[in-house]
Amino acid sequence: MFPIIPANSVAADSGNSEGIFGFGSAAGTTNVTNLVSNAGVVSSDVAGVGTARYFLAATQYGGDKGIFGFGSTGSYVSITNLVSNAGVVASDQAATTGTARGELAGCSYGGDKGIFAYGAGGPKPLLTNLVSNAGVVSSDVACVGTGREGAGATQYGDDKGIIGFGQPGGGVIAVTNLVSNAGVVSSDQAAVTGTARVGVRACSFGGDKGIFGFGGTPSICDITNLVSNAGVVASDVTGVGTSRSNLAACEYDGDKGIFGFGSTGSATNVTNLVSNAGVVASDQAATTGTARSGPAGCSFN
Repeated sequence: MFPIIPANSVAADSGNSEGIFGFGSAAGTTNVTNLVSNAGVVSSDVAGVGTARYFLAATQYGGDKGIFGFGSTGSYVSITNLVSNAGVVASDQAATTGTARGELAGCSYGGDKGIFAYGAGGPKPLLTNLVSNAGVVSSDVACVGTGREGAGATQYGDDKGIIGFGQPGGGVIAVTNLVSNAGVVSSDQAAVTGTARVGVRACSFGGDKGIFGFGGTPSICDITNLVSNAGVVASDVTGVGTSRSNLAACEYDGDKGIFGFGSTGSATNVTNLVSNAGVVASDQAATTGTARSGPAGCSFN
């Protein structure tokens, strides 16, 4: 017998099964990648393609694919690399658009599209670049909110996104901005919660919720903040795992997440799983992959 679904009700979508961490800085920039299985197991290094860089961003697009974008080689760039639904990273895209920058945020929206937002590139630019469901990156789109670097971003509520925290200048902030299912960034939310910090990262969990984690206050921390399916950010949860900043995060197994890599002052390859209830686990005993700071992560498949 089929279940009865009340009118106007929406079930949370199941997310992607696998994830990927890529690029970063480890005694020089690198383009290695590490795949995340549907059991949250991180693979050994996969020799990368594309321009080695760090402080880039990544997002899912097309429902089952991903894209790495922007970053720094020592100078800011606007390079992008597509990720297939098998986790294969493509060479640099020939046509690049958008202002070169690093320390930006990226997340999916609209069910099958993505957005790159804010970042550092001289002044903190108030702009975004939308990613179509075919992986095409748009020209700069002026947006609102506080321009900043080192923010995190995640999907929530099935088809929307949220950008949070970061550093607009000399200090750190706890500002958040919602992203509509059309990719429009809202003004700063009036009610902010959570400790202000930079170098924070975020991912989705539970099908329709999100989590911000770690970062620097400026002291490194393991604080997390859950995001409801209405985009409401919860107060700090005292975290577990190694305190660090400039890490990466992505979804896996449809409804779980993982934080990986980052800097404690030195590059690490620590990973922490996030349950489908948003609970962050202790450091995984078996870590693989080159220790590095400033990588990016997204889900696929």
